[in-house]
Amino acid sequence: IVGVPFDLGTAYHLGGSRHGPTAIRKESRGLGSIEAYRSIAPARVVDLGDVPVYPRNFDKSLDIITECFRNLSEKGVLPLVLGGDHTIPLAILRGLLRGGNVGMVQFDAHSDTNDEFRGMKITHGTTFRRAVEEGLIDPKRVIQIGLRGGPRYTEEDLAWAREAGMTLVTTDVFEERGRAWVIEEARRVVGNAPTYISFDIDGLDAIYCPGTGCPEPGGFSMRDAMVILRGLLGANIIGADICEVCPPVDSSGITALHAAHLGFELLCLLAETARSRAK
Repeated sequence: IVGVPFDLGTAYHLGGSRHGPTAIRKESRGLGSIEAYRSIAPARVVDLGDVPVYPRNFDKSLDIITECFRNLSEKGVLPLVLGGDHTIPLAILRGLLRGGNVGMVQFDAHSDTNDEFRGMKITHGTTFRRAVEEGLIDPKRVIQIGLRGGPRYTEEDLAWAREAGMTLVTTDVFEERGRAWVIEEARRVVGNAPTYISFDIDGLDAIYCPGTGCPEPGGFSMRDAMVILRGLLGANIIGADICEVCPPVDSSGITALHAAHLGFELLCLLAETARSRAK
């Protein structure tokens, strides 16, 4: 587990997600160490603390994040990352040393494939366009689940992702076809490729995540998310993140609590990858 307390890429609404790692850890204290219903324990887990980012230096912080995950990748570590805003997957993917064959399962209300936002080329809304352009992920092995994004996004924002070859699962498609189809489609898209999971908490319906910068109604439930994640067990998961938990607007702590539970599900997936490698 690695915390990345970075929110300088939050261009649209508000900062505060730099406090996410602390809040998620706090809520995780109430969780057990084993998934009793499936008898899955998330292996040996070490919390390495937080990456020492610079609160007011955007570029230097991203470089530090990349270097941290490059070092971990060289040691064979499978990281669960607690964000932080959704800019950080770009820096993480730069450090994973996998080349362009990496697949990705992204849970998100927004595609995050804008070309720029307010003149900025790297923000939490441009992350995965930059990742494709830099050859960090294979767009044909990317599936984005839960897209909706409200009236402030247009079809043009999604056109680039479709043309690049990404598979986009809107909430309308999700509702029409169901969880089982989404799981099957995700496994088809990523195949056996090394796969990264990026979970923007706003992929959940806003009722489950009021404490985030860009909450969107009409999303999937916690149960939906847990079932889909469990359906990915056995995929070649090389790392994962949970981003955009914003404690200053999470007065009840429910967003951080849900993030902690999702983090446990992700640890179980990473544990299965570690077990497969050990065989």
